[in-house]
Amino acid sequence: MTGELMTTARPSRLRAWRVAIRPATLPAAVGPVAVGLGVAAGEGGIRPVPALAALAVALLLQVAANLANDLFDFRAGADAADRLGPPRAALLGLLTERELMAGIGLVLTFAGLAGLVLVAVGGPVILALGVLAIVCAVAYTGGPWPYGYYGLGEVFVFLFFGPVAVAGTTYLQTGAWEPLAFAASVPVGALVTAILVVNNLRDIATDRRAGKCTLAVRLGVRATVGEYGALLALAGAVPVLLVVSAWTSPTVLLPLASLPLAWPLVGVVRRAAAGGDPRRLNPVLRDTARLSLVFALLFAVGLALAARA
Repeated sequence: MTGELMTTARPSRLRAWRVAIRPATLPAAVGPVAVGLGVAAGEGGIRPVPALAALAVALLLQVAANLANDLFDFRAGADAADRLGPPRAALLGLLTERELMAGIGLVLTFAGLAGLVLVAVGGPVILALGVLAIVCAVAYTGGPWPYGYYGLGEVFVFLFFGPVAVAGTTYLQTGAWEPLAFAASVPVGALVTAILVVNNLRDIATDRRAGKCTLAVRLGVRATVGEYGALLALAGAVPVLLVVSAWTSPTVLLPLASLPLAWPLVGVVRRAAAGGDPRRLNPVLRDTARLSLVFALLFAVGLALAARA
């Protein structure tokens, strides 16, 4: 895919920025906010302004992280001519490093402006979480200690797309840190983390050569395949546990309707890891992101209905 793009006519500026922004990853930012709003709806209702501001901040931080990854992976040499993943703007010369830096700054500025609405609602704790989220969005591959290069990417992705995003969204609606929001954040964080696991599984060989010690590089192929399956299984198990424990109503089982989408993905991951072309994992990235969104939307509906069941 990368080679094909390099040999065709130079894309438009809009296409170049689309490559850097990677719209296919954006569902990962929407799902956690939706689940947080689902918990809030079950607790009494949704306030539209903080809900829209939370969604805007989540999307903008995801875009900023994508731009930063494009830039800093290129600078570090992790993106090279043998890249197996989707095209990167800096690697292909579609955008300059200066343009990407300007893009990161602009997106983070908009995120900060939207975040002011959230700070006005949620106070200092939301300000602290927002600043930390901005730093972590860039520091995954940038800064003096890019934590994604040291096997901590999955930990931070789970925390920020799980408890921080879900419980934080609910807090902005209800003014309380709801225990149900933390429980509901687990499957959401697990599915978004699974997207990163597929990415790192595909890139084990190239990351190892570049000195990028992701968790997949540390664990190896077999254990990383198992990690992907375990994250999907965890996502399916949590709604069942919530019902079995009588914490909430059976309506939260609604997201289980999305799990048939997961089984083919597990099969592709296993076959690709068993000696197939790692580039076969690229569609799995997109489809896992879609799975995370479908699961989250159904879960949000189930949580919202739980109070009425």
